[in-house]
Amino acid sequence: MLIKRILSLIQGYLKIVVEGFFVERFINNCTSKNILLWNSKLEKSTLLTANISIQDFKRIKKIAKATKCKVKIVDKKGLPFIFERYKKRKIFACLLAVILISLTAMSNFIWNIEIKCEEEIDKESIVATLKENGLEIGKLKKQIDTVKIVQIIRFEREDIAWAGLHFEGTNAILEIVKAKEKPEIIMEDEYCNIVSDKEGIITKINAQNGTAAVKVGDLIKKGTILVNGYLEGKYTGIRYVHANAEIEAKVWYSKKERIEKVQEENVKTGNIENKYSIKINNFEINFYKTLSKFENYDTIEEYKKLKLFSDFYLPIEWKKKTNYETEKQICSYSAEALKENYLPKIEEELETQIENKDKIVNKQINFEDKGTYVEIEVIYEVIENIGTKEKIVF
Repeated sequence: MLIKRILSLIQGYLKIVVEGFFVERFINNCTSKNILLWNSKLEKSTLLTANISIQDFKRIKKIAKATKCKVKIVDKKGLPFIFERYKKRKIFACLLAVILISLTAMSNFIWNIEIKCEEEIDKESIVATLKENGLEIGKLKKQIDTVKIVQIIRFEREDIAWAGLHFEGTNAILEIVKAKEKPEIIMEDEYCNIVSDKEGIITKINAQNGTAAVKVGDLIKKGTILVNGYLEGKYTGIRYVHANAEIEAKVWYSKKERIEKVQEENVKTGNIENKYSIKINNFEINFYKTLSKFENYDTIEEYKKLKLFSDFYLPIEWKKKTNYETEKQICSYSAEALKENYLPKIEEELETQIENKDKIVNKQINFEDKGTYVEIEVIYEVIENIGTKEKIVF
C-alpha cells in the first residue's frame, strides 16, 4: 500500500468529483473494469469525491456518459504537476526527485520496532532476542526471516503462548499473547487428592468423587487435604479414585501499613528546564550540556520517532528531557489526612488480588493513631472456590 502511494505521487493523480443520480452504478462499472478509485467518499447519494490516476481518468469518460454522471477535476497532485509548476526551478525539482527516491529506498528498511502485548512483559529482553536473530533498526526487510524469529521466540520463552510478526511500512510489529501459568494436569484415570491452595473457613463442600476430609466450619490451612482420593466400602475395602468436588471457603486478603506523621519529601519548586537531542539511527546529537543546573530534580523523558505517514517511520528520533527542580521539605500530616490519602491506595492494591469482587462479603478497616505514626489495616473477607488436585504417589 505504501509503495502504491509513492508510485501515485511519482506518476501523478487527480482528485475528482462525480455527480449524478447513478453514482453507485458509476462505482460498480469502474470496479468491473479494474479502474482504481481511492480515498473515495460518498458526500451525498448523488455526490462522490475520489482520487484516480491520470491514465484511468481517460477511461472513465465513457462510464460517466453511460451512467449519466458529470465528472469534474478539483485538484491535481504528484510529480508531473509539481514539475510543471516549478519547471523553471530545476534545482528544486531535482532535489525533490532525490528526496522521493531516497524515501522509496528507505521504505525497504525497518526503522521502528513495536511490541504489542495486552499484559506487562519484559520488552527489553524480547528486543535483545530480536536483535540476536537479525531484526533490528536499519535492517533490510527482505533479510528478515519472520517465521524463524517467531519460532525462536515461542521456543525460548515459556512466558509467551503466541507470537506474530508482520511489517507495516517501515514499522515491524511483534504481537504477543502472554502464557498463563497452568497447574499440573492430572489425567482422569490417575488417582489424586484435593488439597487447599488457600487458608480459610470451609463454607461449602460437596465431594462428587472421593471422601471429604473436612466439613463446613473447619478452619483450614494451605496444603490441608480437603478430599481424599479414595472410597472405602464395608465389603470392597479401600478403592482409590480421581477426586472431584465443589468446595467453597471464606478467605482473607489483608494489608497493614505504618505511616509516619512527619515525612521528608521532595517537593517541586516550579522551576523546569528542557533539554533536547536528536538521534539519527545510532548516532545521537545533544543540544545541551550534560549536567543539569539543578542540584535536586526529577526527570521525565519523551521520545518521538519522525514519520511521514502512519506507518512510514524515519531513522530519526527526537528526544525531550524535562528536569523538574525539587527541594527537600519536612511535611507534617494529621492522622485523618494520612487515613484519607493512604486508605484508598491500600484498598485498591488489595482489590487487584481478588478475581471476583462480587464475592466480597465483608470489609474491615483497623485504624490506630500511635502518636508519631498511624497504622492502617484493611481486611477483605471473600467467598471463593478453593482446592487444587494433587497426584497420589504410592
